Amino acid sequence: MTNITAPHFHDETKAREHLEAIRWPEGPTCPHCGSFNATRLEGKKHRAGLVQCNDCREQFTVTVGTVFERSKVPLHKWLLCNHLLCASKKGMSAKQIERMLGVTYKTAWFMCHRIREAMKVDETDGPLGGPDAVVEADETYVGGKAKNRATRRPAPKKAVVALVERDGHVRSFHVANVNAKHLRGLIVTNVDRRSHLMTDESVVYTSVGREFNGHSVVNHSAKEYVTTGGFKHSNTAENFFSIFKRGVIGTYHHMSEAHLARYTGEFDFRYNTRTMTDAERSAVALSRIGGKRLTYRRTDAIAA
Repeated sequence: MTNITAPHFHDETKAREHLEAIRWPEGPTCPHCGSFNATRLEGKKHRAGLVQCNDCREQFTVTVGTVFERSKVPLHKWLLCNHLLCASKKGMSAKQIERMLGVTYKTAWFMCHRIREAMKVDETDGPLGGPDAVVEADETYVGGKAKNRATRRPAPKKAVVALVERDGHVRSFHVANVNAKHLRGLIVTNVDRRSHLMTDESVVYTSVGREFNGHSVVNHSAKEYVTTGGFKHSNTAENFFSIFKRGVIGTYHHMSEAHLARYTGEFDFRYNTRTMTDAERSAVALSRIGGKRLTYRRTDAIAA
């Protein structure tokens, strides 16, 4: 883990300069019109980091148009919170963030959700797989067992489906129902049809499997988990779920259905950047904060 005593985690000016270097490597870019023709406003009359666009004449800072916009939390605390979430393999609870940053629990909770919003897959990212690639599809369920609840009436378990490219990336989704109707659209949208689809014996994958270059089935009910030669298995997806479940059980304990999509995005992001250092992963997360405003009102709504 990167040393959290780094200057940009404790000094506001260093934090702003660090974020500007990541978001504006070629100089300030106007978030209003996209122009690179901008002038830094300096002097006692202007707050630090203020820039004015010479084309549209709007003023802005490096946080305008990002998940950090209009936040009263110091920027160096945002960077530290981002780093802690990126560096913790199974996530970090808002209570722990509260203690480490010296903010309220409500603030820590909201900060974490804003950063998760930045971590989610970009719309410009292409589909998983491709020619000669194997993509595994599997599902799991999040929620406690009834026998472990004092009321014996726990909330229904929530289904999470993961699409994992072997030696590649993962995309996981909360789905209302695990059936062919719901899963087909999700799979064909996120997986290249030239891929080889690998699933368990569930019938929900039978019809959609015909739309791909190949479809192999691992019969778990017959205690088949991997074939001779090691090609036919869904262990890559199972490994991802093992990390995700450790985060649920050991760190977050409970994920509400309204916010489950952001939690899955958080675990996807860390898995997809697993070969990076903590510092590199944190920088990638910061590079994605633009165009993803998340207000408190939106966190109260059910995530799409």
